[in-house]
Amino acid sequence: MQWATPEERRNLGQARRKQVGRQEHNQLLPKARKTAAADLLARSMRGRVPALIKLKYQLMAASPFGYFRGAVPVMAADLSVLPNTGLLCQLCGDAHVRNLGAFAAPDGRLVFDINDFDETIRGPFEWDLKRMAASLVLAGRESGHKDGAARTAVEKCIERYCQQMQAFAEMSLIEVARFQVHRLGQVEPVHDALCKAERATPLHTLEQMTEAIPQKGALVAHPSPPKREKDGAREFHGDESASAGRRFKEQKPMLARVTGAQATAVLGALGPYRAMLEPQRQHLLSLYRPIDVAFKVVGTGSVGLRDYCIYFEGNGAQDPLFLQIKEEPASGYTTYLPEALPPHHNGQRVAEGQRAMQVQSDPFLGWTHFGGRDYLVRQLNDHKGSIDLQDLSGDGLQAYAELCGELLARGHARSGDPLVLAGYLGTGDGFAEALGKFGVAYADLTEKDWQGLKKSSNTTR
Repeated sequence: MQWATPEERRNLGQARRKQVGRQEHNQLLPKARKTAAADLLARSMRGRVPALIKLKYQLMAASPFGYFRGAVPVMAADLSVLPNTGLLCQLCGDAHVRNLGAFAAPDGRLVFDINDFDETIRGPFEWDLKRMAASLVLAGRESGHKDGAARTAVEKCIERYCQQMQAFAEMSLIEVARFQVHRLGQVEPVHDALCKAERATPLHTLEQMTEAIPQKGALVAHPSPPKREKDGAREFHGDESASAGRRFKEQKPMLARVTGAQATAVLGALGPYRAMLEPQRQHLLSLYRPIDVAFKVVGTGSVGLRDYCIYFEGNGAQDPLFLQIKEEPASGYTTYLPEALPPHHNGQRVAEGQRAMQVQSDPFLGWTHFGGRDYLVRQLNDHKGSIDLQDLSGDGLQAYAELCGELLARGHARSGDPLVLAGYLGTGDGFAEALGKFGVAYADLTEKDWQGLKKSSNTTR
C-alpha cells in the first residue's frame, strides 16, 4: 500500500460517507436473508460433537441474550446484505457485553479488555459496533431497562467510540499502540469483574476443577521422556500409571476426564504449540509437567466444539498451570469477507487477531493442531473475570457502554487507521443515533428468531 499523508488518510475516510452515509447505519433488511436463521445455525453445527448440539440449542433457548451469543452466523449473514463502509480493521467479531473481561497481563497486573476472539477477522469496522449495539439493548432488557434507556446506552457507547477515535487521530502511532484506559476501576460493573478476577488464581482453579486421587491409585496421563521431532519441537506421549496427587473432577457433561489414546493425542499437540512459542515461553513451559487431561464444555457459541484442558505442575502441587486447547473452526464471517485472507490455521487467526486488538495478551497464547482440526491454546481461568447481566442494572448499563466504546475504539485504532476512521465518523452524533436505532431493531429481530428456536424441535430432540 502506498504511503499517504495524514490529510489524505482523513480525506479518504470522509469520502466513504458517499459510499454509505453515517445516518444510513440504522438500516436492517431482515427480508434480504437468503437463508433462514434456523438453517444458518444448523450449518454451523456441522463437525461439532453430536452429543453436545442439543445442549447448545438449550442454552440458546434460555433467553434472547443467550440466543444472541450463539447466533454469530445469523448476524454475520444479516450484516453482509447491508451497505458497508469498506473501512477495514481487525474485528473482534463477537463484540457483546459479556465478551469483555478481566485477565492477568504478562507482568501479573489485572487488565480489562475485549477477551473473546473466536470470530475475529478483518472486516468493516462498523460490524463490531452493530453487534455491540444489539447486545447492549438485549442486555439492557434482561437487566430491567426500558428500550429508551438501552438505546441511550448504545448512543453513549458509540459517542465515546467516536470521541476516542478522534483523540487517537491526534496521537502519535506509538502512543496509540501503547494507550491504556485508566478509569477501569471507576466503572462499577468492571470493578466487580476485577474483584472476581483477583480471586480466580490458578490455586482457586485447582480447588474448583480437581480432586485428590484416591489412595488405591487412579489412572492419569504422564509424559514419557521427551523425544525430539524433526522440527525440534518437544513431543509428549501420554501413558497411564498409578499416581498420588490430584486429577480433574468428573462433572459431566461440563467436565470429563480424558485418558488413553485421546489423552495421548492432546498431549502430543503440545509439540507444535511449543514450537511456535517465543524461546522464553518455551523454557517456562518446559519446567511444567502435565498431570491430567479433561474435556470441557465452554461458553454458548463454542458448545459442541472440542475443548481440552491440561493440568500441569511446576514447583510442586502448589504451582499449578492450566492450559486450554480450544478447537477453532473458520470465523462465521469468512463466507462474506473473501478478501480478508485470514491465516490458513484458524487457531493462528484467533491468536493473531487477539494480539492485534489487545495491548497485553496471555503470555501462553498460541496455536496447535491434531486430528485434522485447528486449536487455540491459552491459559484457563488465569485471573479471569467477566460481568453478569445483573451488574448492568441502574446506572451500570450506561457507564459500561461507554467503556465498551472506548475499548473497541482502541482495538480498532491499533489494527486499523484511526485517521481514516476519524475522517469518516466526524463528531459521530448522527452515527451514534443511527446505531441506537439499529440496536433496538436488531434486538427485536433476535427476539423473533429466539421465539422461532423455542418452537422448533432442536431444543428437545
